[in-house]
Amino acid sequence: MKPETLLIHAGRSIDAATSAVTPPIHMASTFERAADGSLPHGFLYTRFGNPTRQSLEQALAALEGGVEAAAFASGSAATAAVLQHLAPGQRLLLPRDCYNGTANLARQVFAHLDTQFVDMTDLAAVQAALEPAPALVWLETPSNPSLRLTDLAAVSDLAHAAGALVVCDNTWATPLGQRPFDLGVDLVLHSTTKYLGGHSDVLGGALITKIATPWWQKIKQIHVLAGAVPSPFECWLILRGMQSLAYRLQGHCANALAVAEWLEQHSKVQVVHYPGLKSHPQFALAQRQMLLMGGMVSFEVVGGAAEALAVAAQVQLWTRATSLGGPESLIEHRATLEGPDSPTAPALLRLSVGLEHRDDLIADLAQALAVL
Repeated sequence: MKPETLLIHAGRSIDAATSAVTPPIHMASTFERAADGSLPHGFLYTRFGNPTRQSLEQALAALEGGVEAAAFASGSAATAAVLQHLAPGQRLLLPRDCYNGTANLARQVFAHLDTQFVDMTDLAAVQAALEPAPALVWLETPSNPSLRLTDLAAVSDLAHAAGALVVCDNTWATPLGQRPFDLGVDLVLHSTTKYLGGHSDVLGGALITKIATPWWQKIKQIHVLAGAVPSPFECWLILRGMQSLAYRLQGHCANALAVAEWLEQHSKVQVVHYPGLKSHPQFALAQRQMLLMGGMVSFEVVGGAAEALAVAAQVQLWTRATSLGGPESLIEHRATLEGPDSPTAPALLRLSVGLEHRDDLIADLAQALAVL
């Protein structure tokens, strides 16, 4: 089936009890055993499994093209489960330019791992970092917030030759914009809070595996024993949001390209980071690897942090907030959020381009940039 059809039907069925077209939310925390002690429907306790969560996991696996999925309470909880399955001292390779939350988890919570930050856009640097062999190579493409791209096929080949597992955070691209499993990745992560949920009203995460392996079984064990699972209502909200993803994403991508092209021509903008621009240094890789260029844009104003913050303070339609993937357009000065050790350029502003009319979004940026 095509992705648009999977988004509507995967994991969903007509309710057997009522014939309701929209599946009900199973809010139960526990389930009755039969007289002989068996579990008639396979459910014992919601931490271990729930019908609504099962529906979401089936939909996620089908959409990403994997065999199984595990839904988590947040994207960070999903990240933590992957890192928890590593033994103390095992080597972990992370992108130098990655989500600040992932980097902080590795540095602060999983300090017992031997973590190395690598420029994943440089295949020679990746090859050098694979000696001694790591247990896990973590990829994020496009990267947050600089929208740098990693060649998933090339890095996966190098990592597998060294015996490493490859994980890709596919949150920004979504399964409609990038197919990591087709490029050699073993495990895909999503913050379902973002584009999959799509309405800025739910927190969630997910892992999807290409094949069922012993390390996947270990991650699933961590999932249910540690208990970082979403509630049935959160699962239902994400399932609901996924139904409109294909058409929401078209709007995000079209608006993002229009905003990026306009910013590129502005005299107060030094550089625009968007893989759909021909000026992007990895435009050729984007054309080869991505199906859609996404709804995220970042740009650097002329000046530094003070000038970037002044622009952010001036917007009226754009909302100054973190996160992304909702219908409203958001602007954020990432270096402020990330703190004094942030690797992000001080002049950089990150945009989550929403679904408002592009002319209104551009007009608001124009009047904000006029402050410079």
